Amino acid sequence: MPDYTLYYWSVPFRGQFVRAVLAWAGKDWREAGDGEIEKLMTAPVETMPVPFMGPPLLIDHADDFAIAEMPAIVLYLGETLDLMPATAPLRALTMKVVNDANDVIDEITLQGGQSMWTDAKWREFVPRLRKWMSFWEETGRRHGLTCEAGFLLGGEAPGIADVVTATLWTTMADRFSEIAAIFDETAPATSALVRRISDLPALAGLAEKARKDYGDAYCGGQIEAALRKVAGG
Repeated sequence: MPDYTLYYWSVPFRGQFVRAVLAWAGKDWREAGDGEIEKLMTAPVETMPVPFMGPPLLIDHADDFAIAEMPAIVLYLGETLDLMPATAPLRALTMKVVNDANDVIDEITLQGGQSMWTDAKWREFVPRLRKWMSFWEETGRRHGLTCEAGFLLGGEAPGIADVVTATLWTTMADRFSEIAAIFDETAPATSALVRRISDLPALAGLAEKARKDYGDAYCGGQIEAALRKVAGG
């Protein structure tokens, strides 16, 4: 039995960050599947592995521990798998990147479909999307990132911040052509970093599996359909 069970829908979106960290660490996990997720979400809170409103949820069977919320899961995996940076400032910056990524996907789906994209809403949002992208570009610049070399938070090897960055922008840009074009123009060094990290075997294999398992899906449903109309893909 794998050490982990991941509860997340049959799309990449928020769960892909958890999958990416697990793949990066060389870990095996079981995908619970949509039916199990629905059953767990409607169960009494008292019977849940950890109180949660919706996936992702991760169970670590070796430690008999369950945790929900994407940033918390990434922090847990980073700490228990020795993937976090050595210093407190870099650990804090790593979690800032994770939380920024979580915020971006909330905004790109209009807070989980609380409203739907129109052409006018999208045009109004694009400057804000560019600003988000510039956060990655400036963070990397301050740590020596260039189009040719380097990592988001410096150092000699990629870390969780790089894995999360690659997962965020590659998953999105591969599915929405307008976002890809905006990203390349706004954050060229980050875009180059993302390509370098995404080409590494662990993440390349995960991306190939996602295409096989989920096709072109991103977040699914009416939210994705509205996003495709304004952002291409």
